[in-house]
Amino acid sequence: MGYFFTRRKLTLWHVRLTGVLLIFICCMVEVEPSLGKGVANDSSMPSSFSRPKSVNIGALFTFNSVIGRAVKPAIAAAVDDINSNSSLLEGTTINLIFHDTNCSGFLGTMEALQLMEKDVAIAIGPQSSGIAHVISHVVNELHVPLLSLATDPTLSSLQYPYFLRTIQSDYFQMYAIADLVVHYGWREVVAIFVDDDYGRNGISVLGDALAKQRAKISYKAPFPPDASRNDINDLLVEVNLMESRVFIVHVNPDSGLSLFSVAKSLGMISNGYVWIATEWLTSVLDGSGPVDPSTMDLLQGVLALRHHTADSVQKHSFMSRWKKLKYVGNSSINAYAFYAYDSVWLAASALDSFLKQGGNLTFSSDPVISGSVLNSSLRSLRGGQKLLQTLLEILYLKPANKSSSRQQLRSVIWPGQVSKTPRGWIFPNNGKPLQIAVPNRVSYKQFVSADKDPPGAQGYCIDVFEAALKLLPYPVPHNYVLYGNGIRNPEFDNLVYDVAENKFDAAVGDITIVTNRTRIVDFTQPFIESGLVVVASVRKVNSSAWAFLKPFTVQMWCVTGSFFLLVGAAIWILEHRINSEFRGPPSQQLITIFWFSFSTMFFSHRENTLSTLGRFVLLIWLFVVLIINSSYTASLTSILTVQQLSSRIEGIDSLISSNDPIGIQDGSFARDYLVRELNIAESRIKSLKNQEAYLDALQRGPKNGGVAAIVDELPYVQVFLSYSNCNVQIVGQEFTKSGWGFAFQRDSPLAIDLSTAILQLSENGELQRIHNKWLTTGDCSSQSNQAEETRLSLKSFWGLFLICGITCFMALSIFFCRVCYQYSRYAPEVVSQDEIEAAEPVRSRRLSSTSFKDLIDFIDRKEAEIKDFFKRKNSVESNRSQASRSYSLDRDSSSPT
Repeated sequence: MGYFFTRRKLTLWHVRLTGVLLIFICCMVEVEPSLGKGVANDSSMPSSFSRPKSVNIGALFTFNSVIGRAVKPAIAAAVDDINSNSSLLEGTTINLIFHDTNCSGFLGTMEALQLMEKDVAIAIGPQSSGIAHVISHVVNELHVPLLSLATDPTLSSLQYPYFLRTIQSDYFQMYAIADLVVHYGWREVVAIFVDDDYGRNGISVLGDALAKQRAKISYKAPFPPDASRNDINDLLVEVNLMESRVFIVHVNPDSGLSLFSVAKSLGMISNGYVWIATEWLTSVLDGSGPVDPSTMDLLQGVLALRHHTADSVQKHSFMSRWKKLKYVGNSSINAYAFYAYDSVWLAASALDSFLKQGGNLTFSSDPVISGSVLNSSLRSLRGGQKLLQTLLEILYLKPANKSSSRQQLRSVIWPGQVSKTPRGWIFPNNGKPLQIAVPNRVSYKQFVSADKDPPGAQGYCIDVFEAALKLLPYPVPHNYVLYGNGIRNPEFDNLVYDVAENKFDAAVGDITIVTNRTRIVDFTQPFIESGLVVVASVRKVNSSAWAFLKPFTVQMWCVTGSFFLLVGAAIWILEHRINSEFRGPPSQQLITIFWFSFSTMFFSHRENTLSTLGRFVLLIWLFVVLIINSSYTASLTSILTVQQLSSRIEGIDSLISSNDPIGIQDGSFARDYLVRELNIAESRIKSLKNQEAYLDALQRGPKNGGVAAIVDELPYVQVFLSYSNCNVQIVGQEFTKSGWGFAFQRDSPLAIDLSTAILQLSENGELQRIHNKWLTTGDCSSQSNQAEETRLSLKSFWGLFLICGITCFMALSIFFCRVCYQYSRYAPEVVSQDEIEAAEPVRSRRLSSTSFKDLIDFIDRKEAEIKDFFKRKNSVESNRSQASRSYSLDRDSSSPT
């Protein structure tokens, strides 16, 4: 039987086992040599050298421990299996030397030194990270490879070349825990760990793993390895005062269950709590045989990680004979037993290969050690370097298996027998309510201001915050702390920065959500829309004698007039040949065109249309005229009845192009925006304290020490318009879009819950009721360019004009096609002049079909004349045909027979 149990893969999954959730994780190294065959013989190796009869292999563990009780029988069984295998270590037996570290760092170190005095070629163990650090220095000096089962991630072959880990490092399970924490949406955890190298170093890696995914350890709770039940009780009481309810437990297997016993008595294994244990818990459960129900009750809902060992025939065979092995006692097999068994097989295979390659297992005195106060019986292994290389070749015989195809998570039954994922945090029970900063405003106190009565602040923002808190499923104790001196408005960037620096837990008020602030804090969902607008003084515009021209823009007037003429000309062309009202001298026809065109504006045209095409064009045009008349009337009514205001500042563009001073509110982000984004000189910007300063600066104007306009956020401006009795107005459009939100420290879960609550307030109408309570504004128009807005432009009517134009084009196309067809038939040269004069005594001039003038003359003729002409032509041709036939008959009769 070879070493075959510890196939290591980076996989993660879990199953539910009698109330305990077990999560298996495997690491990056795969150890799987030829199963049951050891290392194959190499015929090329020399065989003349003398093999030793026995080789010492040392084992260093705490026998009376969870790990030791599983490792000792596994190592002994592996040695027996190897010694009974004739194909491995031919003629050489393994002499196993056990030493007990007795759960003591000092005694374990002494035992390790005594073990090394016995000329061991390879040492296995220890399980303790502290002893492993010490013994690693010793084996480095003595050149003795150390196959360790210590999981401390700081133990590295880079620092200790002769240290070889034959179990996965805690590095991998800590990163797996970090993935698990982030998977369930938790951002903060509490680490409970034993205060030794094993505990501290493992939790240090966990902190790094969480930080890479924007999570963190909010509190570290260490306790000494020999802590009493009272010590653990005090520790858990302190931990229970913390905000996070996700506890990561990384302790020694031998004392870990007592921690859960105390937690159970404190009611901490119940609904709302999350407990995640590292692999120590599964080692305890697996190594303890059948677990009694009382123990399982302590662990209900606890998540734990387990070293993965792949199923195989050899594994099941080893498990089936476990109870028959020596040193087993009442212990059961766990993952450490498999790793220990494989470690011995690894050592034996390496020794066999080493000896076949001519390696010599001899020891010599180390001059460094001999000249020191240490016992001179410590000797170094001469072929240690070559033996180490042989071990490494076998250890990494196969590449790492990093497949993630089997990674999955099943449903979890959490503490309290609930399937819903716990929130992972609550407000701490340590009597410290949230400290919430509130801007101590000087102006616009409707939004937020100080209040002598509890809770110490009032206003629109405070009411929204309090209403949102009432929708949360848990209480949120909090205190309001005024921010600012009360003389000027505070700097809101500084307020947000202080929240990020943990001076306050949150900030509630009229805080604009802008990019540089979102980089350092988390905001809730905006509870009011906001954006920068320009406010300027306006003057009343009196109506003028030319007010009737204002409803249309110049372009609209030009296009409308052009279409009146176009339609009049089209109707004249279509009606000229058949309608006597559209005939006459050229001057009369020109007057008819103009009269008919513009009389359609009032539907007062007196000329009748006779042609089908003309009537169709006129019908479409009258519909267009109806729409234009109605729109003109409505626009003119609005212009003459609504008070018109104007300002020389038309919006942010005209403000940028000028050199006039600009007013902003104290503490507003508008200063940075204007300077950095719009490149406005900072010398043009003036900070104004309140509404009175706003109005005074606008009334004085830039020439008298005031400002040309004020740039501020829309909610403030709407209040200011009412205060100014509508003597100022918003000019232009809102040129930024943002909103106000409540600021919290990064990754605060309260920001998410409050965002949901704010959405509920918006949906049920409560947000609007709060707005109406505090921010009822007057009936001031928010724009000063109403006249411009009510003027009608071509873009509103181009569809109608397009339809009318297409109709005219189609009608004229059909008309000219018909005329061209008639003209092609009009061929007077085929009729004799005498016949034409006899048929048409009134008009006796010859027409030329190839002359353009003739074509125009043809078009100018009446339709009745053309039709009559075609009749006479057909008659003449008929007469000529009959005459021709008579002449032919006469000739036939007069010819001789």
